[in-house]
Amino acid sequence: MKKRKKSLNLAYKIYSEETINKYQKRIDLLGYNNSYDAVIFLNIRLLTTIFLFFMLLYIFELGFIIAPAISIIYFYFLPKVVIDKKIAARADILDGDAMYFFEVLTLSLETGRNLKTALEITANSIDSELSYEFRQALREVRYGKSLNEALDSLKLRIPSDTINNIILNIAQSNIFGNSIIETMYNQIDYIRDKQILSAKAKISKIPLKVSVISVIFFILLILLLILSPVIIQFLS
Repeated sequence: MKKRKKSLNLAYKIYSEETINKYQKRIDLLGYNNSYDAVIFLNIRLLTTIFLFFMLLYIFELGFIIAPAISIIYFYFLPKVVIDKKIAARADILDGDAMYFFEVLTLSLETGRNLKTALEITANSIDSELSYEFRQALREVRYGKSLNEALDSLKLRIPSDTINNIILNIAQSNIFGNSIIETMYNQIDYIRDKQILSAKAKISKIPLKVSVISVIFFILLILLLILSPVIIQFLS
């Protein structure tokens, strides 16, 4: 049945298995509850590109020039807007959730709880994007996966190298039975320093943005003063 579905699917006739898998990996980074998969996305992109091409060809007199150019641009940039931009925004959200989540996890571990119990307590006591992903991983454990398998699946849904590095450390400590508390504190310090540097970078850009806006406003004001007599004369 699966092979039959593949043979009838437009995406599998046009794109290679490697291309479909590559897009699926990118879409997985949108999280556990993303509403589409690679095949649906590739089919929609192809069909909308064809529709856009013929619409532009029909509307414009120079459609034979405009239609191919705009269609190629649309086809190329659609994944960057629909997928990559959302992935980047989600990575920022997850990085913002990380420090508090892992601080609570570390405190839970310090009370003597095992890793699985500490993860359950932390994920259920915090309402965030990151805790939601950990809850889904723990749900997979309840359905039969080992904790390490669930953590490996979790990494495929997290578009943050910092968080994935922590998840890797957690998985390794679960395998070898090492204490992870000291490592967690080091990772938390790293996340805190990273957030401080990111905040400083954003603050340093503010004067430049203000300067650009001020220059544009000043130029418009000068132009208005120069052209105001002409405008008044024209209106009168």
